[in-house]
Amino acid sequence: MKPDRQNVILEIISSKNIETQNQLMEELSARGIKSTQATLSRDIKDMRLVKQLGDNGVYRYCQPLRNDISGSDSRLSKILRESIVSYDIAMNIIVIKTLPGLASAACSSIDAMHIDGLVGTLAGDDTAFLAMKSEEAAKRLFVDIERIY
Repeated sequence: MKPDRQNVILEIISSKNIETQNQLMEELSARGIKSTQATLSRDIKDMRLVKQLGDNGVYRYCQPLRNDISGSDSRLSKILRESIVSYDIAMNIIVIKTLPGLASAACSSIDAMHIDGLVGTLAGDDTAFLAMKSEEAAKRLFVDIERIY
């Protein structure tokens, strides 16, 4: 039931400008899916839905771009572009060298992107380690980093 409900939520927010949880509950109800506000709130958190400013100047729910660094918040990408000195890959670990004192900011930016396959980050003063689940995941992220750097 939960995966079905969440798929319908994604369908609704991709086709309509949904500003509030009440609007989303009404849309679910219109499709025959009963949900409480607490359940809907958990779904929003689980799915990591965000509110984004639309073209009409109103905030609406949308799904974040999790698999693509270049599609993430431009401020986060800017932090990375401005702080990275060099980067390399070693099996499933990506090593990023930054300007002094900026490794933590780089890791924080990367963590906020909710990248698939990222297990965790570790920052020193000017070096960041990104542990990936697999070598393939590391290669995909490495390519994304190359695109923004």
